[in-house]
Amino acid sequence: MSRHPSLKIKGKIKAKRSVLKRYERVDELKKKGTLKDGDRVFGLPKTTPPE
Repeated sequence: MSRHPSLKIKGKIKAKRSVLKRYERVDELKKKGTLKDGDRVFGLPKTTPPE
């Protein structure tokens, strides 16, 4: 049985994300020097994705 053409996924995410996921935020904050090794990863400030 085949799927209806409207249910097919074409490519990746179309909409631009406004907030990064936690692991992406941790990497971004470490680059900026805001977060150090051993700090808690809960309650991080929200960061916008790089353009």
